[in-house]
Amino acid sequence: MKKRDIILITAILAAAFAMTFFVNRDSTEGESLRITVDGKEYGVYRLDRDQIIKINNTNTCKIQEGKVWMVRADCPDQICVHHKPLDHTGGSIICLPNRVSMTIVNSRQTDTPDTIVS
Repeated sequence: MKKRDIILITAILAAAFAMTFFVNRDSTEGESLRITVDGKEYGVYRLDRDQIIKINNTNTCKIQEGKVWMVRADCPDQICVHHKPLDHTGGSIICLPNRVSMTIVNSRQTDTPDTIVS
């Protein structure tokens, strides 16, 4: 390999790293966590803001570094607590005994349907 080849490979790798860094840095922009309790919206929270959310004295969830997980629940099975964290890729955590649902949504989306079928 010649010196120019090494410089070219280094430049390509540096550009790829920079693109990956800038794309992942804002990956949670526009992404939110929607919490519902018994089918009614409890709240919508941004993923880019670290916080702990207490849900009706039954559940507690945590948002940290763009990830969401249930840290406490007073239900007997604890399935929601052992669920893997959610992130900007989407998903849901549901606590059936307490009727709590946490879902990742894109806040840039509107509630207006794309098409109406009659």
